[in-house]
Amino acid sequence: MIEQYVVSLQEVDETQIAVVGGKGAHLGGLSRIEGVRVPPGFCVTTHAFRRVMAEAPSVEEGIDQLSRLDPDDGAAIRTLSAQIRRTIEEIALPADLATAITSALAQPGGQTAWAVRSSATAEDLPTASFAGQQDTYLNVLGPESILQHISRCWASLFTERAVTYRRRNGIDHRTVDMSVVVQQMVVPHAAGILFTADPVTGNRKVATVDAGFGLGEALVSGLVNPDVYKVRETEIVAKSVAAKHRAVQALPTGGTQEVAIAPHLQEQPALTDAQVVRLVQLGRRIEAHFGSPQDIEWCLVGEDFQIVQSRPITTLFPIPETGDVAGTGDAPGAGDPEKRVYVSVGHQQMMTDPMKPLGLSVWQLTAMAPMYGAAGRLFVDATRALASPASRARLLDLAERSDPLTRDALETVLDRDDFAPPSPSIPPIPSPPSTPSPLDSGPGKPAAGSGASAAVEPDPAIVTELIQRSQASLAALQRDVRTKTGPALFDFLREEAFEEHKRILKDPQNMQAVMAGMEATWWLNDKLREWLGEKNAADTLTLSAPGNVTSEMGLALLDVADVIRPYPEVVAFLQGVEDEDFLDELAKLAGGTEARAALDAYLDRYGMRCAGEIDLTRPRWRERPATLVPALLDNVRNFGPGAAQRRFEEGRQRAKAKEQEVLSRLRALPEGDRKADETKRMIDRVRTFIGYREYPKYAIISRFFVYKQALTKEAERLVETGVIPVQDDVFYLTLQEFHDAVRTKQVDGRLIQRRKDAFRSYRALTPPRVLTSDGEAVTGAYRRAGVPAGALTGLPVSTGTIEGRARVILDMAKADLERGDILVTAFTDPSWSPLFVGIAGLVTEVGGLMTHGAVIAREYGLPAVVGVEQATRLIRDGQRIRVHGTDGYVEILP
Repeated sequence: MIEQYVVSLQEVDETQIAVVGGKGAHLGGLSRIEGVRVPPGFCVTTHAFRRVMAEAPSVEEGIDQLSRLDPDDGAAIRTLSAQIRRTIEEIALPADLATAITSALAQPGGQTAWAVRSSATAEDLPTASFAGQQDTYLNVLGPESILQHISRCWASLFTERAVTYRRRNGIDHRTVDMSVVVQQMVVPHAAGILFTADPVTGNRKVATVDAGFGLGEALVSGLVNPDVYKVRETEIVAKSVAAKHRAVQALPTGGTQEVAIAPHLQEQPALTDAQVVRLVQLGRRIEAHFGSPQDIEWCLVGEDFQIVQSRPITTLFPIPETGDVAGTGDAPGAGDPEKRVYVSVGHQQMMTDPMKPLGLSVWQLTAMAPMYGAAGRLFVDATRALASPASRARLLDLAERSDPLTRDALETVLDRDDFAPPSPSIPPIPSPPSTPSPLDSGPGKPAAGSGASAAVEPDPAIVTELIQRSQASLAALQRDVRTKTGPALFDFLREEAFEEHKRILKDPQNMQAVMAGMEATWWLNDKLREWLGEKNAADTLTLSAPGNVTSEMGLALLDVADVIRPYPEVVAFLQGVEDEDFLDELAKLAGGTEARAALDAYLDRYGMRCAGEIDLTRPRWRERPATLVPALLDNVRNFGPGAAQRRFEEGRQRAKAKEQEVLSRLRALPEGDRKADETKRMIDRVRTFIGYREYPKYAIISRFFVYKQALTKEAERLVETGVIPVQDDVFYLTLQEFHDAVRTKQVDGRLIQRRKDAFRSYRALTPPRVLTSDGEAVTGAYRRAGVPAGALTGLPVSTGTIEGRARVILDMAKADLERGDILVTAFTDPSWSPLFVGIAGLVTEVGGLMTHGAVIAREYGLPAVVGVEQATRLIRDGQRIRVHGTDGYVEILP
């Protein structure tokens, strides 16, 4: 049937992606907007594509082979994709399909010149644009040539770049079909791109217009630099007119060519200011229709703008939704008339990866401050704190100590003319996120008990009592949750377990103990630099501080290695481990019983941990013990028996010697006895309390594992009753939605699929440290002199200088380290601590002075620089680097 293979743009809209692809659906939607002109044309539907593919079974075989290739084997992908394209281009079009297309070309109003454009079903989507991945042909003349170019568009579904893009976005080649848009060719005076939000900063209130003479291909291909305009409402706030020496124009005989622009026109603007403003207003109308910021391709023909494409801008970080109590981050924007400023929680928690909806919502429900979701990340609203001079000063001071980039980003916002104090209707900032950190009291508010922390006596019994209370609460949770199932479990979690969770964290003595260690660290660094001229003296004074559950976790894996090392059969077996059930196989080996007992004991104490552990949905070590095997084998290979005890004792002795040295030097100063006495009190305080800094996070994650185990049983019941196909589907529901599914025995499968697609797209987004309600992502910058040219600047968090081989590792389970290596990674939460015992230094992209990686680096005496932007991209695996942990920079060596 003709209507099955060809459909007019006037007959489709954005709901028909499966039939006409993303580009065709959006063009159909554009044609329905009042005042928007779209060149007329038609779509060759995906039905036609599938009909043609059926003519060549070898294509399906090629796709099967393509799916089995190693994604990093570029040469094989290039060869096979080229073979598939040749096969598709050589397929003869069935007569009825060719007739349907040529008949559409002959419709009244038809013309001789056409644009033939690919439109894949995985193109121009809200979560993946696929911009430029398939082919477009301009100024195609004659039916025979058009049919040929349609085949080329179909084949372009398998260009190397399109294949690679799909692999990176987790899209199966077989799930994507291709439509082709055939539109009347327009010959514009000027053309370009309109972004209805600033594509660089993300600001939703600033539109960006790129403009050049002739066809837009001159801009897209990089042939010329465009004129660039930035427009806020009806005002052009920035304007740059480029020298445009070349343009692309249509040829009378078909195709296009580059031409020189007359010298007197080269520095003339392609658009008048009035045209720019009119274009932006048109763009706002299109944005309102589609409901999200748009990337729009436009042409100026005479005095009229014609729109030849509009797709979502998929690179923008979403605006936190202040009404997003469910924690999914699905809402498009805050919708708040007041300008608000949000601070990233992930940068404080050392977890900037996206969280799944269930994990996000549980964290929100157990946090001590309201948190708002965006792209699977969490943010706190700092607006009120910034409006008050007193709270602003405290917030900026805490940010400086925690992460100078956050402070700089906040100051950048404060320096803007458009930031004004919020109205009294904005509620004050409540208390903190779940895990204590310098910003955890809520932006601008004193930490609970911090005012009295200076008066806390360095009594280890305080820490012992806090841990005992936490352990008793955990035991009660484990006992009580066993009796709860179905809806009653969810009621228990929200009404009792989560409230107890927050009560423990809000305990004034808990926060007092945490802040006592942190404030003592700050005091020692400030005063010893002032009195002795020594940077970061506390780094050495805190070596091997007692009671640090995270550093103990790394040393404990050395003890496990001591058990395994004498048994070569066990070591050889572990080197080939691929499955998670390997523990059951150990009993068959000589020494396997001892190895199993040691591993079980380790997992009993630390098995609730994992990378990204604040997301309850992440697999724990107890669930995937194979994650620990690479680090365990590194310990077997790189260390001898008793390494854990020796390392701890060496650190303790170094700290003791440093204390004696510092006190001796202080007593030689004017008022030396007073200074030495004050310093001694602070050293005692820091060694008593700094280890406890890590315990609240350990307690949180211990409780999270109990929650997860109970919720997993409910997921199993949903699978058994056929409500969901797999357990992990519940990870894409909020806790309330999970509760509803258990109660009603119903789940919206389409919602789960949308959430899966969205989560996949979130992984490509980098969360900013600071984000405004206008959508502007503010990253901050280091403003520090004395860093050598070419060095990578960061935050010094653990003193010393070390040179060695960089190992860029993004997944702990794939670590392969030798002694003396320097770990370079995006971020390190406590689960990375087992790797720290075998490295010589640390570089991370995210981190602060009191974040987990920094604390453990100091415990182990590792030179460390954190907050090094794009470190995992700028430093190549295997390069030699020098880490300056005292001054905060990294040199890449020749």
